[in-house]
Amino acid sequence: MKILVIEDEKGLRESIQQYLDYQGYVCETADNFLSAKEKISAFSYDCIVVDIGLPYGSGLDLVRELKHMESEAGIIIISAKNSLDDKLTGLELGSDDYITKPFHLSELNARINAVLRRRNFGGNKAISFNEIRLFPDAKRVTVNEKVLDLTEKEYRLLEYFLVNQRRALTKQAIASHVWGDEYDYLNNYDFIYTHIKNLRKKLVDAGGSDYIKTVYGSGYRFTDN
Repeated sequence: MKILVIEDEKGLRESIQQYLDYQGYVCETADNFLSAKEKISAFSYDCIVVDIGLPYGSGLDLVRELKHMESEAGIIIISAKNSLDDKLTGLELGSDDYITKPFHLSELNARINAVLRRRNFGGNKAISFNEIRLFPDAKRVTVNEKVLDLTEKEYRLLEYFLVNQRRALTKQAIASHVWGDEYDYLNNYDFIYTHIKNLRKKLVDAGGSDYIKTVYGSGYRFTDN
């Protein structure tokens, strides 16, 4: 899962990024309104954590922009002010949650998990695809009820496939979501093939079907038809 943290306070921004990286997310950051607007225009995210008070603009205006773009990202607003007006405005604009500084990083993580579960998994604690079950909270995968031993990148690949099951995914989109925005500008995505080959072998060896189909000239699709 890919998250964008928009926060101008350097210490907090770096702490959040380090914590979310440790939790297994791909975490990008922006420290002001202009750089954040550029990122949300250029890249897609599963969840965006945005501070209201930013240099050069308001986080609420970024929420408006995301809704205008019809972004599917979950949105969590953070603010130094415990203001009911800010909270109501953010929720009315379409944000999913609101958290007030200071907060524990574990609380933010729990709220992110809840938003992602509601948006991507319909509120369920697991996402299922035939014999495959993926548990985002535990970052655990089972095939025919047997636990599958995956590397971090293999887990992220499978999670991205399951969230976007039956959709054609370009190599560029896969690289960006699993490895981060810096991979979005590469001319060669051959490294993805090796990771997909390894993931496919583990799924099949565990008794699962080969659901990863090549979309020639584009990327891959995770489908059973």
